[in-house]
Formats: sequence, structure tokens, C-alpha cells
Amino acid sequence: MTILAFEFSSARRSVALARDGVVLAEAVETGGYRVTNAFGLTEKVLADAMVLREEIEAVAVGLGPGSYTGVRAAIALAQGWQLARGIKLLGISSAECLAAQAQAGKFFGRVNVVVDAQRGEFYRSAWEISERSHQEISPLKIVAAAEIKALKSAGETCVGPEMEPALFPSAAMVARLAASRTDFVAGEKLEPVYLRETAFVKAAPVARNY
Repeated sequence: MTILAFEFSSARRSVALARDGVVLAEAVETGGYRVTNAFGLTEKVLADAMVLREEIEAVAVGLGPGSYTGVRAAIALAQGWQLARGIKLLGISSAECLAAQAQAGKFFGRVNVVVDAQRGEFYRSAWEISERSHQEISPLKIVAAAEIKALKSAGETCVGPEMEPALFPSAAMVARLAASRTDFVAGEKLEPVYLRETAFVKAAPVARNY
């Protein structure tokens, strides 16, 4: 299957193209959390891989956690592609993507995937990683920055965009993970990984002086 993948959840945005699990091309943009050239990145991977739009059979999206704006932009691109061409869609956790990249980087044993959640907090999940597998052993949750500091002080391995050395989720890994998945969804079912409850505050009525 020919898969186009978007991963915009961090400051390192990327688009990749893979066929049958083999990455044919990847384009990367750095420099901030705003998506500035998503279409340009897509055109580049298509050109580099010498693949036509009509050959894309599925689009995979990194769903976060991370930049809510970036993830929403990636989802919008995927939804538009499905509407235009009727292709299949997949959502991949960016936390799993990071765990798989940690596995590829030979971070074995218990590994904490950590992503900045703003407001002095982090998203954190724990994984047991070996040469052959990466298994989540503690589900994603929001924790205080002090908890991450304590984990590092205790000698636990922490990986993520804000950790040292930095590890960013990549579209290439999203494409590899998607190659073994079959849980395709309709565009409207794609939602960012966002653990906080959304709160709306109703504005006070406008005072009128008669």
C-alpha cells in the first residue's frame, strides 16, 4: 500500500511517503510550531519518490499529543484528501511514534515518552521497549513538570521533543507504523489526542446605554 503521512505535532514538521512499509521520501520543516509549507512538503515527497497523487492509497496522520494547531492542520489535509480522492485514513498516536523511534534508537527497557503540554505540565506515557517490540505499560496522562524532573533524577529514560537529546515524532515512522494497521476511519472520526477537558466561557452580555 502507498501511504502518505503527516506529522505536525512538534516544532519539527514532516511529510513522508512509503510503499509497503518502505519509506521512499521524507521532507522536514523546522523553526516553530506554525505550519508554513505543508503543501510544499507534500509536493517535495511526491516529486522525490516519483509518485503521482493518484497512486496514494492511504493517508496517515500523527494525532499528537503536541501542537494542537499542527495536528488539526494535518487532520484537515487528510480529510481534504479523502474527500477529493476517496482514499483510506489512519490516525497514529505521536506518543507511539516516539516510542517506536526510541526503539529504533536502541533505547531499551523502561522508557518514558514525554511531550510538553504547556502550563508547566507534560504528557507522559511509559513503554517497555526491546529490540523486537514497544509495549505501553502506563497510559498517556498529564503530569506536573516536577514529576518529569523526578524521573530524570532517578535515572529513568525520558524521550521527547523537549528532552535531552531531543527526539521528535516523524512522518517516516508514522508511515511505517501505518503499514501494519488496518483500522481505517472516516475523516470526521480523526481527532487530536488532547487530554484536557475543553472549557468554553460564555461572554457577558454587552452593556447598552439608552
